[in-house]
Amino acid sequence: MQGDVIKMKTTQINPYLNFNGKCREAMQFYKSCLGGELTMQRVAESPMSATKTSQDSNHILHSTLVSDRIVLMGSDMIGNNLQSGNSISLCMVCFSDEEINKVFSMLAEGGNVKTPLHQTFWGATHGELTDRYGFNWVFNFSKN
Repeated sequence: MQGDVIKMKTTQINPYLNFNGKCREAMQFYKSCLGGELTMQRVAESPMSATKTSQDSNHILHSTLVSDRIVLMGSDMIGNNLQSGNSISLCMVCFSDEEINKVFSMLAEGGNVKTPLHQTFWGATHGELTDRYGFNWVFNFSKN
């Protein structure tokens, strides 16, 4: 997630779609249907490229489609485990350190933390979890 892509003043929850190599195609399709500005970052354009295969380098690490009414995000980085139920996550874009820490901790109770909150190469606090009801959550807070 590029912290400078989404400029917000309040917390939002946005859909985050997961694809197996079809993110570029799907997000371009959604842009043609919904309009807005589409940004995409390939794996090859990130520090993750050192740990991924050359086949993965053209996959989309993160994409964002933003218009005045919607924010839709997507990625190819789910791996080969895409199935009904994990193809979408709720992305909580937080407004403060306090908020991201509090809500992450609360939703993690009885669930499974997949990626603990940490500082990322894109300059944000980020973490991922599956809550006790099986829903996937992605958290992001950028101070910028």
